[in-house]
Amino acid sequence: MRKALLVFGVLLLMAGPVFSVSAQQEKQPAPDNTKTNQGDTNKNATTADQQKMNPADRETTKKIRSALVGDKSLSTYAHNVKIITTDRMVTLKGPVRSEDEQSAIEAKARQIAGDSNVANNLTVAPPKQ
Repeated sequence: MRKALLVFGVLLLMAGPVFSVSAQQEKQPAPDNTKTNQGDTNKNATTADQQKMNPADRETTKKIRSALVGDKSLSTYAHNVKIITTDRMVTLKGPVRSEDEQSAIEAKARQIAGDSNVANNLTVAPPKQ
């Protein structure tokens, strides 16, 4: 009986941190991109599903993505922006951390796709709190 109580006590001690982590996770609000995604409901909005699958557009998108991911000075936000290429026209969408990142991403895209072939729809996200 004593051994069983000891084992039960050890199990309770081990389970305590698990329950406290679960309680902390429950208090955090769920991520909500509703406001961000509302812009994509506009009929004229460029969305990722419009990416053309022809070899030239895929290659352009691939080169831009490689340039962004290869630049370790850029944030994770910058590495994950949407790059949509439709008939050689590139649209950049999504949040970035600063205006400097926004400019750097646009410059890389223009270098690859051409100055007149890039639409910069990037937004600067508010700082983390």
